[in-house]
Amino acid sequence: MIVALLALQAATPAPAANALPLPGALAPQSLPERGCAAYLWSVADRKMVAMAGADPARLRLALNGRTADYARVAQVGGGEFGLGGTGEYRLGDVDIRLEMTVVTRPDLTDGGSVPQGMLTIVRPGADEVIVPVAGMIGCAPAR
Repeated sequence: MIVALLALQAATPAPAANALPLPGALAPQSLPERGCAAYLWSVADRKMVAMAGADPARLRLALNGRTADYARVAQVGGGEFGLGGTGEYRLGDVDIRLEMTVVTRPDLTDGGSVPQGMLTIVRPGADEVIVPVAGMIGCAPAR
């Protein structure tokens, strides 16, 4: 049985080096110096996978083992905390769309919650990955 499993494993092709993987876990992130940011985790495994900032308008994500900031190129809706309901981000040949529901609650100060969201990662003509996310929004303290 073990021999059959090893043979099957050897026959299974390794993923292509340029395949678009699911986003990797981000290291802990600080509150922004100004404005607000959404800290988003994968619903599947509860690992933090993205941070969307309002000022500067960017999305931090780890793909292929590298953490990078993707500039926001479009936003639909004013949204709460400077974060629109839908934001589009781009860096190189990767396009990202973040759709999220933002909720304010009286028990949360300087922030809110993101009970549901969808992170769509696209390399035009190659791959598309959709990751359900949820999270929290934190804002820089008023000075």
